[in-house]
Amino acid sequence: MIGRTLFWYFFRRYLIFTVQFFAGVLIISYLADFTEFSRRTSSLPNYSLGLAMLISALRVPLIIQTAIPFIVLFSAMGTLMALNRKHELVIARSTGVSAWQFLAPLCLASLLIGVLTVLAFNPLAAKALSQAELVDAVMHGVDPSSSNDDIIPWLRQQTDEGTTIIGATKTAKRGQLLSDATFLRLDKDGSISERIDAKTAALEKGAWLLKGVTEYRPGKEVIHRESTTVKSGLTPEFIEETLADPETIPFYELGRKIRAAHSFGLNAGGFAMQYHSLVALPWLLVAMTLIAATVSMRFVRMGQSAPMILGGILAGFLLYVVSVLVKAFGSAGIVPPVAAAWFPVVVAMFFGITFLLHKEDG
Repeated sequence: MIGRTLFWYFFRRYLIFTVQFFAGVLIISYLADFTEFSRRTSSLPNYSLGLAMLISALRVPLIIQTAIPFIVLFSAMGTLMALNRKHELVIARSTGVSAWQFLAPLCLASLLIGVLTVLAFNPLAAKALSQAELVDAVMHGVDPSSSNDDIIPWLRQQTDEGTTIIGATKTAKRGQLLSDATFLRLDKDGSISERIDAKTAALEKGAWLLKGVTEYRPGKEVIHRESTTVKSGLTPEFIEETLADPETIPFYELGRKIRAAHSFGLNAGGFAMQYHSLVALPWLLVAMTLIAATVSMRFVRMGQSAPMILGGILAGFLLYVVSVLVKAFGSAGIVPPVAAAWFPVVVAMFFGITFLLHKEDG
């Protein structure tokens, strides 16, 4: 059996590599996001260097959360390669320590990193992204280059003023703040009687508060207003369940959001997919560690470092692509979210365990 000293030595070495890769990805992600964001928004009147740096800093935690599986993959590969290069694994094996025993501290560390990510880092990333969207929406206004490619659903509300259909290109505050919003009022025949465009629309108690308003009516002149209100019977809870991005919801709140969406008769696939993906994340990191082990433990003897490293990287990216694809199916309701979240994890773990059993135990 692996001794306590050796166990914690491998554990510590792996964490050191993880922190180093984490810091590197953090710096690269921040610089890349800041550069791209500044390129798109530098022409806006509200743009400032400090504001752009703040928004990028708020968006980086979610980028890091997305990259954590790759950080774990490369950290595990780097740790095992370093131990192999110094012949520490060879010495450990000569004392009777099997591959499964010296992989145990790495798998345990990966599992703990996953748990910490879900319970602590995810709420931070969700809150930061929500604040970034709020500042971003206010700063962008109607600038068309700022709109993302996400499909924002249209809302339909009924008041004593009639039927109004509401849409927007960007949302913030979990759907309660709209940028580049459009309000279409319908007459009794269902035809459009008025169109109202607004730079921003905020849901207040019983009404939408519109700013930067342009009103269009058939056969009449265009009217520009600084602000106006549109009555609304929609509640913040309904708006949040309809328009909120699941990634802006902390892990602790996802269960309540799923129940609330069901109570409103809405599709909760996005919230359910996010919830089960986070639950499966710790085990996905363990699977990444096993994949790294399949390509990192026999370099010294076989002398095939470059092809094996490339194989590990390709396997990790393939697993990521499959995870994103299946997650899209789960969010759309094509595949049950539980199956969509756990399928890549189970396949990757079976692959890693089977390969290691074949190579290490004959």
